[in-house]
This record gives sequence, C-alpha cells and structure tokens, in this order.
Amino acid sequence: MNVILIYPEFPDTFWSFKYALKFVHKKASLPPLGLITVASMLPESWDCKLVDLNVTTLTADDLQWADMAFVSAMAVQQESARNVIALCNKTGLNVVAGGPLFTSEHEDFPTVDHFVLNEAELTLQPFLDDLLAGIPKKIYTSNLFPDLTKTPVPQWHLLDIKKYASMALQFSRGCPYQCDFCNVTALLGHKIRTKTSDQIIAELDGLHKMGWLDSIFFVDDNFIAHKSYLKKDLLPRLIAWQKNNRTTTKFYTECSINLADDPELLDLMVLAGFTQVFIGIETPDDTALQACGKQHNTSRDMLENVRKIQQAGIEVQGGFIVGFDSDTPSIFRKQIDFIQKSGIVTAMVGVLQALPGTKLYERMQKEGRLLHNSSGDNADSNTNFIPKMDIDILRKGYTDMMTQLYSPKHYYKRIRTLLREYQPPKFKSRFRLSQLLAFARSTVLLGMVGRERFQYWKMLGWTLFNRQESLPLAVTLAIYGHHFRKVCTLHLKETIRE
Repeated sequence: MNVILIYPEFPDTFWSFKYALKFVHKKASLPPLGLITVASMLPESWDCKLVDLNVTTLTADDLQWADMAFVSAMAVQQESARNVIALCNKTGLNVVAGGPLFTSEHEDFPTVDHFVLNEAELTLQPFLDDLLAGIPKKIYTSNLFPDLTKTPVPQWHLLDIKKYASMALQFSRGCPYQCDFCNVTALLGHKIRTKTSDQIIAELDGLHKMGWLDSIFFVDDNFIAHKSYLKKDLLPRLIAWQKNNRTTTKFYTECSINLADDPELLDLMVLAGFTQVFIGIETPDDTALQACGKQHNTSRDMLENVRKIQQAGIEVQGGFIVGFDSDTPSIFRKQIDFIQKSGIVTAMVGVLQALPGTKLYERMQKEGRLLHNSSGDNADSNTNFIPKMDIDILRKGYTDMMTQLYSPKHYYKRIRTLLREYQPPKFKSRFRLSQLLAFARSTVLLGMVGRERFQYWKMLGWTLFNRQESLPLAVTLAIYGHHFRKVCTLHLKETIRE
C-alpha cells in the first residue's frame, strides 16, 4: 500500500510567520507532527510519502503513486483542505481524514471516504483492521483518551528538515482548566497525560542524529500542568541531555501564567534550555476572565508575573482576546496599555470566536447568537457569533488597536521594554550562518527600505550599548515585526473592503 500523507497549506496568519521565514530561507515554522506520528502507526510494509503544502507542492505524480491519501488539518487550514480533498476526489483517490478540523466538523466534508477522528492511538487501528478485512466504515471515533506511553516516535525521515524553522515534539496532552472558549479540553480532555522522559529523550536523540541543532517546540497545551513530574524527572533529564550532547538546543512551549508562582520550576526550565513560553493572558479585565472560566488569571498582578518570567530568562509571548460579552469600548485601550507595559513583543490579539465543542459554542447556539462555524483565524477582525458590543465598534476598535500595537513606534518600544527586563540564557548558542544572513537582510529590508528604519536602527543601537548579549533576539523580534505588520495590513484591507 502506498500512502500519501498530505498537510494542507496555512493562510497568511500571525502564526504562519510566512514573511519572517523568508529572512532565513525557510518555508514553514513547524512540521506536521501529527501526520509523521500517524506514519509510525501504519503497517511497516506500507510505503509513506509526506507532502506538506507549506513547503512543497502536490503533483499529479504524487496522486498517481498513491493508493490512499491521509489528510490532517486544523480549522485555519480548512480552505486548503477542501482543495486537497477535491483534487483527490477528482483523481479517484480514497481520502482518510483526521485531526482537529475533522474531529470537530467532519459533517462539513461529505466527500471524504473515511474519518479517523479524535486521537489516532485509539481510532487508527480499528480502521486498519476493517480495511484489511475489506469492511472499512465511514467514521471511527472514541470518547476515551489514550495512554501516551504507547505513542511511537515520529518518522522524522519523512521531513525535509532544512525547510523548517523549528522541529516539534509532544510531552503531554490535555489541560486542567475550564476556559469556555478553548477547544483543547473538548478534543483532549482535562486529565493530563504524559509521555515518559525516556520517550522524550528518544525523540530528541532521533532529531539530533538527523543533524537538527535549532529550536524545538514542545507542543503541549499546558507544559507545566504536571509540575512535580517536570521537576523530578523530565527537566533534570533535559538538562543532562543538553550537557551530554554538548548542545544548546532552545526549547519553547505553552503554559499558564502561574509559572511565575514557582521559582524552582522557572530555574529548571531555563537550565533545560527553555527560552520562550506562550501564555494565554486573554484580557486584563477580571470580569471577563471570571465569566469565561479563566479564574487562574484573576486575583494576581499579571504584569508583575510576566516581568518575573522574563527576568528569569524566558521571553513571554501572549495571547489576547477582545469581544467578550462584558467588554466595552474601553477594553481596546486597556489591552494596548497592558501589552505595552508588559513588554510582550509577540502579542497575538484576536476577536473571540466560538469553536465547536466548547461551552461558548453551546451557549451561543442556545442564545440564538451563533452565525456560522469559525474560520480558525481569530486575527481577521471577524467573529462567528453576534457580540454584545456593536459589531462595527468591535471591528473598528480591534483594527485600530492592531494598527497601534504593530506600528513601528509601539512595536520597537516593546522590544526595548523586554530587553531591559529579560535575562538572556547563560549558555552561548552556536553561531549559525543563517543568523548572519538574516541580520544582513534585515538591515536592507527593515533598515533601508522599511518605514520602520528609524526605529530599527535606534533599537539596534540601544541594544548594542545596553544589552549586547541580546542582539540576536532583538534582530529576530524586528523580523517578526515585519511579518506581523504584513499580516495586519492584509487583514485591515479586507476589513475595509467589507
């Protein structure tokens, strides 16, 4: 059996980093971890080929070679996923679909032959058994959550790793919190399930043997949910792995704001090589946080929490939301002030959307406020339900906020705020030619051509004299800013056309 594993293309979003990747000659931020893990669960006699449309194209020869197509996608990839499915249908190739998009909305894809939903560790084998018996069903699903200690090592060799900016691995699934807008628990449950540290080291060894020396993303939804296990087992193993391999691999992940409450955990993460965390801050308004079930962000000084994490040596990237029922037009200024004071340079701000399977989605349905399914891109100034705030005020407030946050003046000011507080890692990263080339390109595109050239050189000069050790980070953030402004401009033009 020849199986082609197809990963649809991401549109231009904040998280695509499309315009930043050009500075380092990369095609995509991250590989399709789910598909290369599924590849390890297929029969050894099957031949697999990966086509990630973010780094390459799907050809007629690819489709002619394959006996079956496996497609996995997130909601934001739905347009490309539909095109891929239509192309497979046209050539008569059977399509097997799974992943978050199809698990939540499989009924919207009637031409898919088979759905292997939820987590593949439970639903893939029954499909394979039925396929071998000649009686495959349309849908395979499960309400259970698998033991991750049984999850195999991904087939890294299917990747053209030189086309990616980072690699990815997963330590845990699930989240203990009750945020009503988040579909993580709908898909993966509240119970934290983890791989063993031996599994993680085996995956790291596999990447290291392939020559991977750049950053690695732990794709956990809340990496610190099992703190005692991290402190006693995984983090000490990661520290030893870095030392034994004489490497300075940089890790980054997602976690909750209460990381700031645990100095020991912070120190261990820094020693292990973690340099960035994404935190869902959402809003500085306690009323909205209480209403959406994010109580763990309330009754705390989040500005001080962010400062504490960054002073420890971990840069905070933040997620923010506007459009909660309790939001008034004053929320836009509150969000801007918080983000500017925090020094969170990578501030991903979106308009609230109701995702299938969430409590918010169910409430919007019950109240007759649901309009349609989510686009998966909450940064396009749209929402899929009727907000309490006037929609025109919400859109204008959001677009004005984004215009200000990512204007060169405000963006570069946040970089300096971060660098004043940030404690860079004590280890020295290996010098790479790609970094020098990225810097050279930035001096031309940002320092000579870009409208931010004055702020660019001012920031670099300040960094050179005050935080010389953070110069690579400063250049990286400047390049990120170029991407964010491009995406903002694209979305703002579409909003104006509407």
